[in-house]
Formats: sequence, C-alpha cells, structure tokens
Amino acid sequence: MKIALVMEWSTCERNEIVYQTLKKVAEANGHTVVNYGQFNMEDNRQTYNQNAILISTLLNSGAADFVVTGCGTGEGAMLAANSMPGVCCGLVVDPSDSYLFTQVNGGNCMALPFAKGWGWGAEVNLEYVFEKLFVKEPGGGYPAHAAASEQRNAKLLNTLKSVSHADIREILTSENADVQEMVKAAFAGKRMELFEADCRDPEILAVVKSMVQ
Repeated sequence: MKIALVMEWSTCERNEIVYQTLKKVAEANGHTVVNYGQFNMEDNRQTYNQNAILISTLLNSGAADFVVTGCGTGEGAMLAANSMPGVCCGLVVDPSDSYLFTQVNGGNCMALPFAKGWGWGAEVNLEYVFEKLFVKEPGGGYPAHAAASEQRNAKLLNTLKSVSHADIREILTSENADVQEMVKAAFAGKRMELFEADCRDPEILAVVKSMVQ
C-alpha cells in the first residue's frame, strides 16, 4: 500500500517528525510513504482546502491508496477532505480512533490534530495511532457481531458519495476562479513532481498538467 502524507502550512514544523514516525510504522508493515509536505514556511502556504483537492486527486488517480492528513485540530482537514469525491476521511485523535475508523468505516484517509493536544508524548501517541492502522485488514467491522451491518453501511456511504459528488475531473477543470486557484496551489512545487511519478491514471495526470501550467 502506498500512503501519502499531506500536511498544511500551520503545522509544517512538525512535518518531518510525522513523516519519520509514519514511515517507521508503515515500512515495518510492508508499505511505503510519500511525503507531500508542507515542508516549511517557504513553500506555497497550503491550506486544508487545497490539500483536499490534492488528496482526492491522489486517491482517484491511484497515486495513493491511503492518505494521512490534518491541521491544527484535524476538523477542517476532515471536513474539506470529505467534501471531495472518492475520499472517506475520519478524525483520529488516539489509537482507538484509528482502529475503529479503519475497522468500522474502512476509510481511505485520516485527519489528525497537529496542534491541539500536541505536548509531551505526542510522538508516542502518533506512533501508536499509526500502528493501529495495520493491525487488521480495513473494513473488518467492530464489534464482531455487527460486522456485516457495518460493512454494508460503509459500502452504502461510498455509493452515496459516488452519486452526490462531481467527478474529480470536473472539479479539476472547473471554470470557477477560486477553484482554479486552489488547483494550481494544490500541485505547487515538489507536489507536482511527486504526483507525476506516482499517478496511475494518464487522463487525470493530463488534466492536472493542463490546469497547473
């Protein structure tokens, strides 16, 4: 599984510790991690809205199988990500959140608070959160007696999103000036290079290239 780390400007000083912690746990379980930043305050200031466009494009194009994102509280990042097609994002604060989200909801993105509650032991909690991602295959259900119902509801949620959201290609090519500006910002700098290397959908890649030139 390829995991993308997508952070915003407000907590970019923690990007490296989050990346190294995620990388340590993911690689121990046979997965890879690609760090999309934000790397430092000299980058274009990425917000959770711009990140949501990037996250949806990564997931819909096959460039990533799972995304770890967040903001100060995690709330904005979660809301923005869930506004996009093909993204099922949960707010994760502690290891039990991580386990229950992956088992009950079988989502493909988690939003973490990278400012609120960040104090002593934050990196320890972060490592435990990431470890719970890989305990079992996602979507297994919890508790066991409710697994079938939870799996059905998770599938129905994805069905609802498929009919209530526009295709990512339509969003990327929107004529709305604000959306066009966010699309360009979402793929600014090194992000475009990383996306081009990992994208598995030539059509989406061509669309992104045409919009960010």
